[in-house]
Amino acid sequence: MEKIRGIIDKCLAENPCAAEYRFDEPMSAHTSFKVGGPADCWVRPSGDDSYGFTAALIGAAQREDIPLFILGGGANILISDKGIRGICLDTGGWTGEYLNPQSPIAQSLPETEIVFLSGTSLDEAAEAAAAKGLGGLEFLAGMPGSMGGALWMNARAYEREIADVVTEADILDYSAAAVMRHTIKVDKTQFDYKRSPFQNNRQLILSARFSLQERNKGEIRAKMEEHRSDRRNKGHYLFPSAGSAFKNNRGFGKPTGQIIDELGLKGQSIGGAQIAPFHGNIIVNTGGATAENIRALLEYTAAQVKEKTGFILEPEIILAGDWPHMRVL
Repeated sequence: MEKIRGIIDKCLAENPCAAEYRFDEPMSAHTSFKVGGPADCWVRPSGDDSYGFTAALIGAAQREDIPLFILGGGANILISDKGIRGICLDTGGWTGEYLNPQSPIAQSLPETEIVFLSGTSLDEAAEAAAAKGLGGLEFLAGMPGSMGGALWMNARAYEREIADVVTEADILDYSAAAVMRHTIKVDKTQFDYKRSPFQNNRQLILSARFSLQERNKGEIRAKMEEHRSDRRNKGHYLFPSAGSAFKNNRGFGKPTGQIIDELGLKGQSIGGAQIAPFHGNIIVNTGGATAENIRALLEYTAAQVKEKTGFILEPEIILAGDWPHMRVL
């Protein structure tokens, strides 16, 4: 801990900025599942002037072989009960529109384009676009998570996905010894179902640029409320969860939730973890669940589907942290 404290203090002294950091921070406070043990050190930088600090911190962690985990909105991950070793870098301090005229990604923006910082909540981003009369992000209304995480996962819903609207990303590339900041162009051909080019690279997303369309504000908000209402009616907000547990596969001929439902698995529980009675592809924390409960239920569900249908489910939930005896679902 003292080694990490020394690194953070040195990076802050050389790159003064606003940054919170705490040791033994419970990750249950930072994930939608509301489970997860302590991070050795949790750091949340904020403000335009914090990017230099962040680059320095990442570089120092790499040189000292200190594990580094990037945390987005915490909406699609399951963190071990044992927590996270090393540094957990939380992007939640970077929120809202990015209007810094000195940044290449924010210069000469047409009226139909907007730049969001990576920690901006998806619902907040949809609201900000709607306020400008810009459509294209309505599908994000009511969806948990952050813009950076959504870009990393290529979040999708209601036949729309992030790849449809993103054009550029401002990143810190830490694939080499020197951490470098770049603005890179992206297009839909680089994305796939729940996959993005960022998943195969050591890149921290700082912000992203989106190309939208001018639309009637009333129509935009009506569509947003339709999506929020649909999510409420489907029970998405009843219990802590991470959304879809497994990816859909068109080769199966039907949605994963339907497959699980037809096998009579809805309502199955292990400890405080339960396959939601209202949706076969959502696992919820009914209260007091551990990460291991949820992990065990994921494994059980995948095993039952494989045994009875031959289908091999691919988890959508990402396991993170210190998992002893890591197993493959």
